Amino acid sequence: MEYQSRGIDTNQPGVHDDLTKVVKKHLSANFRKPIAAHSEAVFAEVQERVDAWQGPIVLDSCCGVGESTLHLARQHPEALVIGVDKSAHRLAKNGSYGEAGERCLLVRADLNDFWRQAVAANWQPSHHYILYPNPWPKAKHLQRRWHGGALFPTILQLGGQLELRSNWRIYLDEFAAALALTGHTGQINPLSNDHHPMTPFERKYQATEQVLWQLQSKLC
Repeated sequence: MEYQSRGIDTNQPGVHDDLTKVVKKHLSANFRKPIAAHSEAVFAEVQERVDAWQGPIVLDSCCGVGESTLHLARQHPEALVIGVDKSAHRLAKNGSYGEAGERCLLVRADLNDFWRQAVAANWQPSHHYILYPNPWPKAKHLQRRWHGGALFPTILQLGGQLELRSNWRIYLDEFAAALALTGHTGQINPLSNDHHPMTPFERKYQATEQVLWQLQSKLC
C-alpha cells in the first residue's frame, strides 16, 4: 500500500465504475480453489478450541500483531476472540502488547482458506472485525479488495456484526455499495479524534491526523 503523509495515494476519485459488475460476478460463482493441507491442519486445532469453548466467538481478521485481538478480548469478556493473520513475523510481536489469556487465540492462517473452513464448520461469530487491511488503492486492483474478490460471499456467510475500519473512505463506500447489492446496509461514520487506537496502523494514522472511518453492518 502506498501512502502520502496525510492519506492514501490513489488514482481512483470515487467508487469504482466496475464495482457492481465485479461483485455480481463473484456472488453468482463458487470459489473452487482447494483448501491447502496445512490450512486443514491449522483449522482442526482451532476447531478443537471452539468446540471446547461452547460460547460466543469473535473473529479478528487481518489481526497483524494481535494488539486488536487483545483489545477485543477485553471488550467482549463473554467471547473467545480469534485473531487470524498470515504473517508469522507479525504475530510473533504480540507479546509486546500484553498477555493473550485463555479467551484470546492467535492463528497463523490464510484467510482465503480459513473463512471458507469456518463457514463449512457452521461458525456463527457474534462479531467480525476487519481493521485496516491493505485496501489496494490503485483502480486496477479492485478485485484485490475484500468486497471485490471471490471471498466477499464468504464474509457474508460468516454473518455477525461486521466492522471495518480504514483511512480510505472510498474503500468503505465501495464495501457499503457491495453490501447493498445483497440487501444489507452498512453505516459509515468517522471515528472520534481521541478514540483509543486498537492497532499500530490506527495509532500511526492518528499521529498523522488522518480521518479514520468505521463501517458497521449487521449480517445476521
